[in-house]
Amino acid sequence: MLITLKNILKMAESKDMAIAAFNVTSLEGVLAVIEAAEDEDTPVILQFANAAHSKYISLEDIGRVMVAFADKSKVPVCVHLDHGNNFDEIKRALDLGFTSIMYDGSELSLKQNIANTKYAKILADEYGASIEAELGSMGTEGENENILGAYTDPEVARVFVNETGIDALAASFGTVHGIYKSRPNLDFDIISGIRKLSGIPVVMHGGSGISDSDFKKCIDCGVRKINYYTYAAKYAGDAIRDMVKDKTGNIYSHDILVEIRRNMVKTYKETIRVFKNIQK
Repeated sequence: MLITLKNILKMAESKDMAIAAFNVTSLEGVLAVIEAAEDEDTPVILQFANAAHSKYISLEDIGRVMVAFADKSKVPVCVHLDHGNNFDEIKRALDLGFTSIMYDGSELSLKQNIANTKYAKILADEYGASIEAELGSMGTEGENENILGAYTDPEVARVFVNETGIDALAASFGTVHGIYKSRPNLDFDIISGIRKLSGIPVVMHGGSGISDSDFKKCIDCGVRKINYYTYAAKYAGDAIRDMVKDKTGNIYSHDILVEIRRNMVKTYKETIRVFKNIQK
């Protein structure tokens, strides 16, 4: 069933867990997310990063598939636009039936980020959708991970949330997008401070490569949505390499797609279990 980000995060809050937010770029990815979520009987977020992944498939094509499968899912599913950075793509996603959008104005001045986020919220409200926004800079490995000035200031976050009325805040506290070359240095006090001062759920971007123990610490501090894509795509690629390594004869594309989906389901189920934050 389709659900908004605001409501799915309420479910996460009630259980002191984080909702897994999986980016998808294909039908196999969508099917794998839904299968994993249903097998684990756990709500999930299907999302598409148009700015990064439109070279693989269009927002319109994958968006229709995402909404259709989310709508008939046995568990609550939020369909979310990840890193929307212009109002045109936000409107296109909302027209497709997305129940949540992210406006990413993190590279703008605080004043402009606030102004643009407020307008993005007006658009989301017109469709009954939720909104996530970003404050601080996460970048990719080797850019911002050790620059304290790029981290989100909890006091600035309080002002930002009060001004914009957003439902969730993507914050910078030591994670980066992509593959980690070294162990990430996470600032858990920033998460706790943002949560305490802003009063809304914190979103972790750059979730691939974080240890299970650090995931749990982040969740305990107030993270309620965790984006996860890169390692799932990598593991599926590794599985195909192993599949064809010693194979003779024909290699069929449909067998490759089946193996990709099978491997993604495994990765997604393991990830969902970690994010449930069940203490053993």
